Amino acid sequence: MKLKKSAKGNSEISTASLPDIIFMLLFFFMVTTTMRDTKLLVKVIPPDATEVQRLEKKSLVEYIYIGPPVNKKYGDETRIQINDQFISGLHEISEWATTIIINRPEDERKFLTTSLKVHKDTKMGIVTDIKQELRKANALKINYSTRKNLANK
Repeated sequence: MKLKKSAKGNSEISTASLPDIIFMLLFFFMVTTTMRDTKLLVKVIPPDATEVQRLEKKSLVEYIYIGPPVNKKYGDETRIQINDQFISGLHEISEWATTIIINRPEDERKFLTTSLKVHKDTKMGIVTDIKQELRKANALKINYSTRKNLANK
């Protein structure tokens, strides 16, 4: 018996099941991936603003939350939250900002923004102190989170 060679020379690989495999992998990663959200320990009701702009790259934004604690066991005084914990002193802000800057690639450092999410009844003195600490760490791009007030237009 003689084997005949095909005219093409190569036999094709069936790709009929390829979309099934891709969708199965996509579904797996969608189910297993979690988006990291910060658990707020302080109340943040942002002040109203008439002129609001959206931030372009949210991946280059780090947040500081300032306001009264959600849970009364932490007291009634204004507290500062970074990531998922309260800070004990203002000096921790410059240390945190320096660490954030150092851990970013060189080309992203100039685009890093610190967003202050401040409760509308917070005294401006604490915000000024935080800005001074950020200045020490050379984190000079600061954004204030607000909500748009359409009634004042």
